[in-house]
Amino acid sequence: MRSFSSSLVNWARGRGSLFLVLLAMGSTFWSWRSTAAEPEPQERPYVLESYYKARWGQADEFIRLFKKNHLPVLKKLAADGRILKISAVKPRYHATEDGRWDYRVTLVFKSPAAAIDSVYEDAVKKQLFPDQETFQREEQRRFEILVAHWDLPLVDVDLEP
Repeated sequence: MRSFSSSLVNWARGRGSLFLVLLAMGSTFWSWRSTAAEPEPQERPYVLESYYKARWGQADEFIRLFKKNHLPVLKKLAADGRILKISAVKPRYHATEDGRWDYRVTLVFKSPAAAIDSVYEDAVKKQLFPDQETFQREEQRRFEILVAHWDLPLVDVDLEP
């Protein structure tokens, strides 16, 4: 028993190519119509909170190095449209040692892809800091100061029923 599609093709061959042209145009139209009706996927912002816990008495040195070496990179990414917002806070008072952190930096990236593009970020670092030896040494020092560092990606929670 032949399939329906092969029977249709054989029937159309006997009737001329006009039917095949009309069939192709119709399927193209319906395919186009169904994709045109679908909304374009929107890139959603990607929010990342980075927490930094410095050794006692070294939080000021950490933030100085952060502002000198890392903040210019973040600002360049923002100027290029990859980061939508940069903010930082520190606690007014101290917490218990196990829950203590010194700085929280919140970055709102244009998209998840913009947040993980390390190749682009590395190129920006080389552009902004031609003396890579000094840059790398100071970045190493910035992380030596830390007792702990963690990144917390955030996702929106729909609160509607």
